[in-house]
Amino acid sequence: MAQRFYSTNSPGEFVDLKEAVLRSLPGDNGLYMPENIPVLENTFWAEWRDWPFEELAYRIVSPLFDGAVPEGPLREMVADAVNFDAPLVGIGGRTHILELFHGPSLAFKDFGARFMARLMGWLTRSSGAGEAAPGQDLTVLVATSGDTGGAVASAFHGVPETQVVVLYPSGKVSGLQEKQLTTLGDNITALEVAGSFDDCQRLVKAAFLDRELARARNLTSANSINIARLVPQTFYYFHAARQLPEGVQPVFVVPSGNFGNLTAGLLSNLMGLRVKQFIAATNMNDVVPAYLESGVYEPRPSLATISNAMDVGAPSNFARMLDLHDHQHGLMAGRIVGFRFDDEQTRAEIREIRANTGYVIEPHGAVGCLAAREWQGVHPGDDVVVLETAHPSKFLDVMEEELGQGAVEIPDRLACLAAREKVAIEMPPSEEEFLRWLRA
Repeated sequence: MAQRFYSTNSPGEFVDLKEAVLRSLPGDNGLYMPENIPVLENTFWAEWRDWPFEELAYRIVSPLFDGAVPEGPLREMVADAVNFDAPLVGIGGRTHILELFHGPSLAFKDFGARFMARLMGWLTRSSGAGEAAPGQDLTVLVATSGDTGGAVASAFHGVPETQVVVLYPSGKVSGLQEKQLTTLGDNITALEVAGSFDDCQRLVKAAFLDRELARARNLTSANSINIARLVPQTFYYFHAARQLPEGVQPVFVVPSGNFGNLTAGLLSNLMGLRVKQFIAATNMNDVVPAYLESGVYEPRPSLATISNAMDVGAPSNFARMLDLHDHQHGLMAGRIVGFRFDDEQTRAEIREIRANTGYVIEPHGAVGCLAAREWQGVHPGDDVVVLETAHPSKFLDVMEEELGQGAVEIPDRLACLAAREKVAIEMPPSEEEFLRWLRA
């Protein structure tokens, strides 16, 4: 039997891959999870260090999907999606930076967005659009705190029979991030929401919970609530580990906001990847570190910071984290340690890393490096891998304030957006207004 998926709110009810991916959010407001998490066999570990990245990725996703997609199409979509590297760069001692910004939108979200776009296309072509109204285009909704929207817009731009609606918080993404969301046009529509990322996320969920609207507009989501966005993020955990000497069990430091990235790491660990510790590094939006310390989960309105992609006060993927740990605080707190840092500390770390190592790191990675340093102060023998989630040029204002003008080179694919005109529709943070717009 092919892999099935259940909702975190209804663990006894199952759907197939097509419904989990194209529906995105279950009707009970849970999140889809695979029924079985495979433990990779000895044959995998005998050869995993030698495979090309795309072969490694295929060998990970194949048992996770377990027959839900035939080998030929699955290999093709993996090879097409994972066509760039994620190199591990040492910055001195036992600290390593995993550069996840070598894809087309210069952010780690490219891994998930590119794979998901290809999987959605195959599912739609091969089996129809499920509950959708006949002949209706697929409408992809995505809430973004910065990088998700750019990656999704890039992955889906120009894809036939697909409309993408990106919701982003007004004034809370960087200038070049905003240009990535608002300048493509064609099948990409940007909504500038007068609120926070949590408001954007709430509006997206409201659309899915309106089942009549979801069917009429053939809605799906490109946020990490979608299992197809989450699964490909496992690829680079394995890829990072094999770039370290054999036998080393890494400590992964994950700059965290909505916690999809860290959830993918947990999934990798459960599949057999040996990891010594996970560290959740947050800015002052520290809902999860607070839970790890106290056992009490208290979502709250998000605070604006210079590491804007982590400005999340109610992380969606916390439900998956609970599910993976059987809702036991002790199990989660044993596997994950949380640290939080403010903007002043983040700015100082950007300057210090540049001065001491010559490496230029952006605000989210700097939060990760702060957590790595704190951990290594107590565990100096550990090899720590910090996930660097975006290219520094995406946060040009902050980088130039700390390192001076010209300190960061802007890649051509981002620099060319600067002169383009922003086109966005202003939207209040009202579910009623958003659903009315979507119906129209």
